[in-house]
Parts: sequence; structure tokens; C-alpha cells
Amino acid sequence: MKIEKRLKIPYPIIVEGKYDKQRLAAVCEAQVLTTDGFGLFKKNEKLALFRELSEKTPVIVLTDSDGAGKLIRSHLSSAIPSDRLIQLYIPQIKGKEKRKAHPSAEGTLGVEGMENELLYGLLAPFEDAETARRLEENPLSKTDLYIDGLTGAADSSARRDTLALSLGLPVGMSANALLGALKILLSYEEYLELVGRDIRC
Repeated sequence: MKIEKRLKIPYPIIVEGKYDKQRLAAVCEAQVLTTDGFGLFKKNEKLALFRELSEKTPVIVLTDSDGAGKLIRSHLSSAIPSDRLIQLYIPQIKGKEKRKAHPSAEGTLGVEGMENELLYGLLAPFEDAETARRLEENPLSKTDLYIDGLTGAADSSARRDTLALSLGLPVGMSANALLGALKILLSYEEYLELVGRDIRC
């Protein structure tokens, strides 16, 4: 299936790894976050970020339909209220991803191995035009982070940590991760007020 126009999904989408994230980029525009597989169990700050985002907006969870995916989904479900999670499931399809030399332990395809049509169909009901429009029109960008010393400066990491703490976000976030969270949590005007920059600048 050729995607003529990618879906605009206003909710963060949690997947397992970078190849799943790349796969979703073919069918939708969204903030896609990874658990780094079982890395989620070791990184409290990542789980804290997911929890914080869920307080502001529903969060979509899309993991593989194998044992590992179920464990990761269960871990997320134990930390985030069920009414803030949108649980999506891919079918269990026998096969092997093209990039892999061997099938997975259970011999089924993961998110990265799904057809465009299937992923599009899963996500289409969650395209919220009004919310998507609001996120798209938020002009906050990496340029703003640079202007405000949150990237490109010797102390940018410390500045990001300070800003993150003020919003209840975990420290240690990259500039891209912080930008994605800020666009969901704040309007552009609220961001400018938070960093003390005159909106007329």
C-alpha cells in the first residue's frame, strides 16, 4: 500500500526500538518514543517521562505481539493508569524481518515487519484533526532551544535538566526528546513565559 498522505497522530506512540520507530514514520507523523527494548526496566527516567506525558495526553502503546512485547506492555501498564493508555496490538504473523538473519525466538513478525496498510488501519482511528492542528501550529523548534541556551552551549545539558525538573520531567533528556515533550505540554506562549523570553523578541 502506498501512503499518499501520512496520518497526523497527536498522541505520543511508544514502541520497542528504533526500527519500529522508523517503520511508523512511513505511515504517520507523531512523536514516537522507544523503550529500548528491555532497557525500559533499567531506565527509571524513561518510564518517568512516559508517566508524565500520560498525565497531559493519552499515550499509544504498540509493542510486538510476542513474549517480550507483552512483558514491556505489562510494565508500562503497571506504571500508567489504564485510562491514559491506548493499547494497540499487531497480529501474530509468522515470518522474519528483512534485516534479520534469523527469525525471532517465536518466529513472528514485530512492528517493523508489519505492512503499511495494517499499521495505517491501526492508527487511523486516533487521528484527531483539532489536536493535530494545534501541535502542528506550535512553532516551538530547535532554534528556540538554541536561543534559550538549551542546546549548543557549554551548560545546555544542565539548563535542560533545570527546565525539565520545573515541569516534572526527568533529567538527562536530549534536546530532541525535550522538544517533543515541550510541544505537547506547553503552548508557544507558555514556553516563552517559562524561559523568561519576551514574546515580542
